[in-house]
Amino acid sequence: MTAVATRPPRSSPRKRRKPRSRQGRETLLLMLPALVPVLLFSVGPLLYGIGLAFTNARFGRNRVTEFVGLENFVDLFADSAFWSSFRIGLIWAVSVTGLQFLLSLGLALLLNQNLRFRGVARVLAVVPWAMPPVVIGLMWRLVYHPDAGILNSMLGTDIDWLQNFSLALPAIIVVGIWSGMPQTTVVLLAGLQNVPKELYEAVEVDGAGTWRRFWNITLPQLRPVIVAITSLDFIWNINQFGLVYVLTQGGPGGQTRLPMLFAYEEAFRNGFYGYAASLGVAIVIVVLAVLGVYLWRQMREAS
Repeated sequence: MTAVATRPPRSSPRKRRKPRSRQGRETLLLMLPALVPVLLFSVGPLLYGIGLAFTNARFGRNRVTEFVGLENFVDLFADSAFWSSFRIGLIWAVSVTGLQFLLSLGLALLLNQNLRFRGVARVLAVVPWAMPPVVIGLMWRLVYHPDAGILNSMLGTDIDWLQNFSLALPAIIVVGIWSGMPQTTVVLLAGLQNVPKELYEAVEVDGAGTWRRFWNITLPQLRPVIVAITSLDFIWNINQFGLVYVLTQGGPGGQTRLPMLFAYEEAFRNGFYGYAASLGVAIVIVVLAVLGVYLWRQMREAS
């Protein structure tokens, strides 16, 4: 018998890898639909505003815009109205962020319990989140109304809360806390649900009470979430504009004039665009400082 020659099996063809430069170009093309709007509506206006801060741009026809260097910033730091608005902005941002966190943490702990109608309570807790700031401002203006407001009806008073020099700022702080609690509560609730139950079971075996479980287990596990949400809340609050503008427009007598309201008045009421842009740059620096602290803490914990 003659042996039949067998052909060796063909090796499967290797897939050619795309050059890295080609992969990079394809990745960039896929990212362009998302990058173009960001560049046009975020990065572009930001760079234009930063450049405007170094000019004497003003409202009016046939005005020549000139480069003035740091003149706007020198005038800004010598302006008592700026420091007043910055102080009010810090009081507003710190108060709203701190009290909002404490109340949201308590609400998140409550909603994390196995209570009856817990699902309904969670839905109701996020209702303010779905309301635009203008609607919230108009609603609370009715609440604070000196004649027809529900607050004065309950207290039996006729106080004009939003026009009182000593009560206007606390009044808008209450509104800021109420409007910002839903997102903080949702984030903290998500963090609570990710805490391993085994940790609670282990300390319960040792006879730990409620306070000890909260202090030794809940807070340490929530620390990254707490740092992240409080940093974001502070940045959001220091840049607040719409809600306070609808409530008081910065009054009475500038008692609620936050930095963004001050910048708005300088730009669109007084026509000093360059000066208002320098104030925006100063607020950006504050925000970047907060972000820097947050990122430093994150890298320190990761290492």
